[in-house]
Amino acid sequence: MNKMVSNKATRRRYLGERIFKGATIFALTIAAAFLVFFFYNMITQGVSALSQAEILVDIHYNETSAKSYKKAVDKPYRKIVSRGWMRTLPLYMEDHPELMGTNAQEWVTATADVDQYLKGKPNRLKEKHKKKIDALEKEGKVKLAFNTNFFTRGDSKMPELAGIKSAVVGSILVLLVTLAVALPIGVMTAVYLEEFAPDNRLTQLIEININNLAAIPSILFGLLGLAVFINFFGVPRSSALVGGLTLALMTLPVVIITTRAALRAVPSSIREAAYGLGASRWQAVFHHVLPLAMPGILTGTIIGLAQAMGETAPLLVIGMMAYIPDTPTSITEVATVLPAQIFTWAGESIRAYEERTAAAILVLVTILLSMNAFAIWLRKRFETRW
Repeated sequence: MNKMVSNKATRRRYLGERIFKGATIFALTIAAAFLVFFFYNMITQGVSALSQAEILVDIHYNETSAKSYKKAVDKPYRKIVSRGWMRTLPLYMEDHPELMGTNAQEWVTATADVDQYLKGKPNRLKEKHKKKIDALEKEGKVKLAFNTNFFTRGDSKMPELAGIKSAVVGSILVLLVTLAVALPIGVMTAVYLEEFAPDNRLTQLIEININNLAAIPSILFGLLGLAVFINFFGVPRSSALVGGLTLALMTLPVVIITTRAALRAVPSSIREAAYGLGASRWQAVFHHVLPLAMPGILTGTIIGLAQAMGETAPLLVIGMMAYIPDTPTSITEVATVLPAQIFTWAGESIRAYEERTAAAILVLVTILLSMNAFAIWLRKRFETRW
């Protein structure tokens, strides 16, 4: 009788194990399916943004076109050639006076609607313009070329000219400020708490608050940055400086926690050996413990920066979602970042921005994956096994 009860209990236990295993496999499959769908959707939409429609037109460099850019091309082309491109002609003619009085055939940027039409996507082209594009395509005067504007220009109200250059440069400037502030302060704080601070209620309270700061919503850091850096210290709004300082506040808890973990991983025998040779606590920490913990510290810092790189909410609070067509040249100039640029494009009603949004997301994901891969490589490369 006891044997039968034991067998039933064993079968129930094995059945529960199989059910739990099946549930975990199902959950993993669902997660992988969502991931595949995300990348498939972003890649199929984003790849098309890497090409842009161009039209071969006759350009007239004369006094009339210098005063009115629309007169630079013949009338049938004025509705299918990008107005943004035509507006640059007067400045281009000022820089190249030798062109005055000449005509030239050049490939120029077409409108977003022409671009969408050639890609078979919804557009607002009139029927007569569609017929014109079809005729030009048969003559070989319309093509889809590599979209250099996407990588060499800033934001634009015209999708065919919109690019990510200003957002990428802004992101780099913000991350440099974040790194310059968060790394030294975070490491020094962690060294003090782990190696020098007495174990009392005050340090315990500090440790609890640091752990809590790592888990609060990121938008609260944006409100803190707005109140402290902009309203109190007067740091320029929407600048890379205030963005970097705000993200440094958010990254500090991550740097402190990972640095403490890296210091804790160094065996106590290293410290004892240093003390045995007559080193002070300061010398033992900075000459022996800290260099050995540096790979873990750098890994945690890179992961913290990658997290900061993908943040949007705190930067929106401090105004870094402005329309920025020009590339910032210093940390005090108005700037935007790649996540904010994506957020702005995603809210546009013009369909051509959809593929540019997807392409910008792919660029951001590539950067984040590269930073995380570098952190993993760094840990494996310099990891010391005790």
